Amino acid sequence: MLYPLFDLLARDPGAFLLTLPVVVFVMGGAILSAITVHEFGHALVARSLGDATAQRLGRVTLNPLAHLDPLGTLMLLVVGLGWGKPVPVNPFLLRHGRAGMALVSGTGPLANFLTAALLAIPVKLGVIPLSLSLAAALRDPGDIAGLLLTLYSYAILYNMLLGLFNLIPLPPLDGSKVLLGIAPSELALRLSKWEAYGPIIFVGIIAADALLNTRILGSILGPAVRWLSQVLTGASFA
Repeated sequence: MLYPLFDLLARDPGAFLLTLPVVVFVMGGAILSAITVHEFGHALVARSLGDATAQRLGRVTLNPLAHLDPLGTLMLLVVGLGWGKPVPVNPFLLRHGRAGMALVSGTGPLANFLTAALLAIPVKLGVIPLSLSLAAALRDPGDIAGLLLTLYSYAILYNMLLGLFNLIPLPPLDGSKVLLGIAPSELALRLSKWEAYGPIIFVGIIAADALLNTRILGSILGPAVRWLSQVLTGASFA
């Protein structure tokens, strides 16, 4: 998010100071909404399936402060890729065994998709227009209605993005836990042996995208975001 602004800071500090609050408000607010409902979904379903660990830690809440990870939030603000505070889950307390863990893991992305779908209803009906142009918001930062509209639009986008991103079946993302939960026991056992390598592969993909412009994540998420945005809003997000 803020990384592209560093060049502006070097060229025009005054313009940077005017731009920074708008970008943080719009992008930060949208990402905050996505992280909050995602982690709340995990905590709520874990409690419903018998594990009260997250409830005891105050995580069954829509208070964003309960779900923010300091480093993950900083990374989100600076580069647009970060994480919330993981919801602690004790799989031995969950009903339904591996399937219970799959339900807990899958509910985070599902909560994001439901949030995006609800926010998209007035857009689909033509009541609220989409406004994904930060440039327009920056031209008139005093236009509060315009800023809120841009925040609203980006909240739809980031809820879709976070949900789709977490469904990638690569540890430590939710998709890997869903896959382990629904796979036959023998296959799940073989897959679990690769869990330790997931974060290494994940970091390697991010590094390749950043340093070599391989656009691996973009090629995975781009078509899915365009399809889902078309279904939910009637417009295909770039």
